Amino acid sequence: MFITINENTINLPPGGEVVLRHRTWEDYEQLLKSRQDKVIPKVYFNAKTQEILLMSPLPGHGKRINILQDLVKILLRYQNQDWEAFDPITLKRLNQAGVEPDACFYINNRQAILGKEKIDLTVDPPPDLGIEVDLTSTTSPGDYLAIAIPELWIYRRGELLIYLFENEQYKNSQESSTFEGIDVKRLLPQYVELGFTNGSSVALRQFEQDLTLL
Repeated sequence: MFITINENTINLPPGGEVVLRHRTWEDYEQLLKSRQDKVIPKVYFNAKTQEILLMSPLPGHGKRINILQDLVKILLRYQNQDWEAFDPITLKRLNQAGVEPDACFYINNRQAILGKEKIDLTVDPPPDLGIEVDLTSTTSPGDYLAIAIPELWIYRRGELLIYLFENEQYKNSQESSTFEGIDVKRLLPQYVELGFTNGSSVALRQFEQDLTLL
């Protein structure tokens, strides 16, 4: 596995993950700059641990996140809700944390960010829903504490983990506050994996049909 990380270049092969310890906010910003206009590898910073995580997703990662995003959009339409989605996106709190969720949705706070191409958390609210898909990496809800996204999903090995931000911490939940009354924890993994094996359009069409039976 060939890895190159310096002030001018970041090269990390698919499935690769590197943790840089004892790093500063300035180091994090320099790595973002070194990435130039690319979105891979993903770059995370946690000031509490003084660690920078670089992760290059596998091809299966992209397909699963695309299916999961489309399922969320179907649910939002089903509930007659409007939304704004961002993918990819870098969310930063100065000197505290930087994360790059695979997808995020503004739903309740969508009016606050309409027309904006870039989110600035010094003036803008965080997304209402953030989504991470883990294939080779392991996302920690603790990475998102400073960002304070109200609801965080982590899809890992066919399981959907739901975390709600309450009292300055993330709590594991069996239910989604975004989609109350719908068992997304049980339902969505079925259709994500169906889409991966049988095709996205097949899974999405089946999900739309099955929603009418709920």
